[in-house]
Amino acid sequence: MTYMIMLVLEDMSKLDDVLDALYAAGVSGATIIESTGLHRSRAKRVHIPLRFDFEQLGPMLERSNYTLFALVQDEGLVERCIEAIEAVVGDFSAPNTGVLAAWSVPVVRGVPKLQTGPTTCADTEEG
Repeated sequence: MTYMIMLVLEDMSKLDDVLDALYAAGVSGATIIESTGLHRSRAKRVHIPLRFDFEQLGPMLERSNYTLFALVQDEGLVERCIEAIEAVVGDFSAPNTGVLAAWSVPVVRGVPKLQTGPTTCADTEEG
C-alpha cells in the first residue's frame, strides 16, 4: 500500500534539516510548496488603523509555511518519517511546530516505483 505524508512546517528555517531527516529515513522524493494557513490569510485582510503602531506585526502576518508531500510505500516508513520529523521540529502538540498527517493512497500514477532509501542516478531512467 502507498501512503501520502503531508507536513506543514511552521519554522521554515528547519526545512533542510527535515529534508535530510526524511532522506535518512528512506524517503527518496518530496514536493515542497510555500503555503499560508487560514488564520494568517484572514489576519492579513484585517484593517488596522494607522494611528496604532503595528509595524512589528507585519513580518508575522507575512510569514509563510512550507508544506511537504511525500509518497512512501509502507506504514513502517510512515512511522520512521514521523519519528525523524519530530526529532527535528519537536512534539507536534507544542505550539508553532506544524501539522503532520498521513493516509493511504489507493491509486498512484506518474511516479516511478517507490524505493526505500536514497536513490542514485543509476536508479532512474535518466541515469
